[in-house]
Amino acid sequence: MTLSKQTIGVLYALVTVSIWVSFIILARVMAHKTLTPFDIGFVRFIAAALIMVPWGIWWVRRERAINPSAQSWLGMSPLSFKLSALVGIVGGIGYSCFAYSGFFFAPASHASVLMPGMLPLWTAMLAFFVLKTPVPPRRAIGLALIALGAVFVGGASVVQSLGGGDVWRGDVLFLCASFCWGSYTVIARKNALAAIPATMAISVFALVTYVPIYGVLAFTHSIHTQLFAAPWSEILLQGFLQGVLSVVISGITFVKMVEIFGPVRSTMITSVVPPMSALGAVFLLGEPLHWNLLVGLLLATIGIGFGVKSVTPTTPAAR
Repeated sequence: MTLSKQTIGVLYALVTVSIWVSFIILARVMAHKTLTPFDIGFVRFIAAALIMVPWGIWWVRRERAINPSAQSWLGMSPLSFKLSALVGIVGGIGYSCFAYSGFFFAPASHASVLMPGMLPLWTAMLAFFVLKTPVPPRRAIGLALIALGAVFVGGASVVQSLGGGDVWRGDVLFLCASFCWGSYTVIARKNALAAIPATMAISVFALVTYVPIYGVLAFTHSIHTQLFAAPWSEILLQGFLQGVLSVVISGITFVKMVEIFGPVRSTMITSVVPPMSALGAVFLLGEPLHWNLLVGLLLATIGIGFGVKSVTPTTPAAR
């Protein structure tokens, strides 16, 4: 049996959303563990590189055997240096540093609202200016409903944080992380990047920039680190969760989803993450179930339906 392109896209979406929801919930559980956010980034990129760099070397050699003039960087990334650096900065180092640093100041509930929740708005705005992608009325309604759902899920706690303290710093960092991922989404679409080469490029760029720089700073004690104090069980768990699942698997499935649905519709699908992660916290972590969570989930679901559903074609050729 051959699956349709839309069905395959839905499967990629299910894997991506499941990993993103798990990331938010596990971040709440592990918020008070040993490793610092930048330590997690260090472990994340090493774990991802262990898989993607050998794969990238094989990929580049195969492409060069077919086409000797095929672009690559350092014999490990299938993309040029310019594209590798671009996706590596926004989709790798930038996103990770902003996201993990945000947990220094703000709770994971804010992250669930401000990172995946605001991603459709960032992506729609960037796609409009960069790709000249119009926003039809149906999609505009969907974006409005998704934004309203995000406000219902966590808007009240975000507003309260503005009254004092350092929580607002984390909120700003989460917004920056969301903007980075939205930029990566549009870059991948504009340059028609395939999922696996794009993920390889991110891993290679992080390996040759972030990992050695942070490693030197950590081993010379020039920066605060808990790498030497953390148990190996925590380091290995973070490597699997952040490197293998978040970078390798969800990185590939997300770009595959962008290839099928486009950047705006893809990020509208992932906007189900905030209410789903909040529901997961209710059932798995025992957090209270409030009415605003149910309303937010309903609005996000309806918004996704408006934004993702394609307009029925009217001509035989379009069908």
